[in-house]
Amino acid sequence: MTETLERPVPEVAAPLRRRRSWDPISIGLRLGGIAVYAFLFLPIIVIVAYSFNNGRILAAWHEFGFSAYTSAFSNVMVKNAALTSLQAACGAAVLSTVLGTLGGLALARSRNGNRWAAALTAILAITLVTPEVMTGVSLLPWFVSLGTDAGFLPMNNGLVRLVIAHTVMSVAVVTFIIRARMQGTDLRLEEAAADLYASRWNAFRQITLPLAFPGILAGALMSFTLSLDNTIVSSFVQLPGSTPWPVYIFSSLKVGLRPEVAAVSTLMLVLTLIALGVVAFVLRRSGAGSQEIASTLAGG
Repeated sequence: MTETLERPVPEVAAPLRRRRSWDPISIGLRLGGIAVYAFLFLPIIVIVAYSFNNGRILAAWHEFGFSAYTSAFSNVMVKNAALTSLQAACGAAVLSTVLGTLGGLALARSRNGNRWAAALTAILAITLVTPEVMTGVSLLPWFVSLGTDAGFLPMNNGLVRLVIAHTVMSVAVVTFIIRARMQGTDLRLEEAAADLYASRWNAFRQITLPLAFPGILAGALMSFTLSLDNTIVSSFVQLPGSTPWPVYIFSSLKVGLRPEVAAVSTLMLVLTLIALGVVAFVLRRSGAGSQEIASTLAGG
């Protein structure tokens, strides 16, 4: 009787698990997922590979080399377009990060039911869902009226126009990232600092800012990348002499793409990946887990 009760139960889970791993439905789903990711990312890999094409036309492979990169750095129009995009992206990142940080902190500290918080959230949400064509059409006459009719000279600068337009497009993203980062933060930390005779500036600099810094960095990155590849709004507000890189590529389609376009695009991709890696590193050093890192970068 004792032997019967103590007899080990035969293992059945392992064969079942083994058979389940070879299930046709599971294999089909995996292959389908691989095919979808290949469809999405294979064009990027192809562009990176063709940036090392020594031919005169991007679509016709000639031989491996770095002539596209050397030609890109010697082409004045390519350099100006890339530099304009980088300058506009940096300016939009700084401006939208400052405004988004202030707005995100205000929304995170607001109480439920505050009308101004609900109105601000609604306005920012509208800017996220507004078509870019409508944004560009609405900003263009506004810039022309301020620059020409009102004589406000900064509006006649193409780079200033790009920075303002890109800030309008990205400030909502930064605001929601900061709000998501700071929601649930214990406000008693600042009260404790005030009890220790710390000024509001010192409490903000030593307590609030370090807590919000990962979100601020993630928001700056998102704003930078959104500005870097914006085409529709940029095509409306640009001026001669301040053509950004995406608009330059779009106009180059009329005469055929050259390998220099792929070379500069590859460099910008590497720059974006480096910025993404820096943000992930900072978030990891701040003690955030993998899910929190992904959530912060996504604005959730």
